[in-house]
Amino acid sequence: MALRGVPRSAHQLLKQQSAWKPSVASLSRCASTEAGPAVPDVETESGLMTPVVERKGISIMDPRKRASRREHELPHSRYRYHPPKYDRGPLHPIQPPPSSDPVARNFTPGPFNLPRLKQTYHSTIASDILTLTYQHKPPGTPEKPERIRFRTWGDETPYMENRPKRGPRGAEVLLPLEPDLNYHNIPALKAVHVAMYMPQAKKNPDHITVAKTIMQTISGVRPTVTHTRQSVAQWSVVKGDRTGVKVTMQGNQAYEFLDKVIHLVFPKIKEWKGVKGTTGDGAGNLAFGLEPQEMMHFPEVEANYSSYPQKMIPGCRIFVETTAKSDRHARLLFGAMGIPFYGKLVD
Repeated sequence: MALRGVPRSAHQLLKQQSAWKPSVASLSRCASTEAGPAVPDVETESGLMTPVVERKGISIMDPRKRASRREHELPHSRYRYHPPKYDRGPLHPIQPPPSSDPVARNFTPGPFNLPRLKQTYHSTIASDILTLTYQHKPPGTPEKPERIRFRTWGDETPYMENRPKRGPRGAEVLLPLEPDLNYHNIPALKAVHVAMYMPQAKKNPDHITVAKTIMQTISGVRPTVTHTRQSVAQWSVVKGDRTGVKVTMQGNQAYEFLDKVIHLVFPKIKEWKGVKGTTGDGAGNLAFGLEPQEMMHFPEVEANYSSYPQKMIPGCRIFVETTAKSDRHARLLFGAMGIPFYGKLVD
């Protein structure tokens, strides 16, 4: 029988005289197509002929009946994991899970992005600030007496005995005391407030439109239109006019905006000295401003700078709110982030 599909090695075995003799069944796979193989190589039925399972054919059991037939009850809540209710500090052996964990009590979906400046703060800046501000006190060192800031009432009548103390004389504002920095109160970024003021919007409302567009472009937050609180005769502004826009950024948006200002806007300003050292409100919040010609250094504005009326682009005032209790600690945080200061530094 002539075999076409048999390889050369099989031909050599068949030519040799041996006790093994191939049978018809063993050579049926190698026979020609005309001989007709005993075992088909291709399925006769298609996979599309599989019956479609419909919802009517599925039996759904009532969950109450299934629970009633269950022999063993599920473990009660006391056997399940519960995160600790209180955060006892980073050195405590029992730590609560992060807020991104669904088991956490303060579960918040995310984080969906991690700003570079925020990651640098947690990995480098926070530990550096804690190291720079460390002051060693040997055991037994007496505490410094606290400065008396409130005035006591007289003891003329018994009604003054449990009365709260009075503030200082005059219009002096009681600012928060500057505590020693430890791992509980390392200064961090809290929020960034950006505001634009255009008195020309009294005559031309298009200034408001341009300011809102630029503000939303550089911040990613829909701005709010502000109104004047007092009338200014020199600018022909009446109380209640729409003359500005403002926006507030918190969390990751604040870190991303400040990172953009520090590493993209400030280096492009010619002969920029830095932030003035006397800025601050005494409570750890610092502010600085940008001129109208400096707004083009934002990458979002620079990409479409020709789309904005050049004479209508306003400047802005950036107010950075931190968790620091004094301007000195806030400047320490800003300096670590890359913002220089010039001039006299006011504590």
